[in-house]
Amino acid sequence: MKIKHFRELDVYQNALKAAMEIFEISKRFPNEERFSLTDQVRRSSRSVCANISEAWRKRRYAAAFVSKLNDAEGEAAETQVHIEIASLCGYLDGAGFQRLDDIYDKIIGQLVNMAEHPEKWTTH
Repeated sequence: MKIKHFRELDVYQNALKAAMEIFEISKRFPNEERFSLTDQVRRSSRSVCANISEAWRKRRYAAAFVSKLNDAEGEAAETQVHIEIASLCGYLDGAGFQRLDDIYDKIIGQLVNMAEHPEKWTTH
């Protein structure tokens, strides 16, 4: 099956699901975190999805495609830091942190695999 839209990509679906889970979890963060950790973790998790969509639209050029995938990878790693901090602050239990961290490890692996083999995804 040929993928025609970024929403069909497994990595996008995984990132979107994770971002929505983070949104739900972060609703329980204390009010004093509203403009700091809550905002940061929501932004970085959503940015993973946005960068994947941008990469898909730039797939005519391997370098541009890989660059946006690298941006998505960086945002995924940033999200891992934010959820680790949330766990250390007691806003997220250890099991919840580990599960989300594992999800982002998988997403990062998918992004790295795509970036290492852009010829499978690019149109030229």
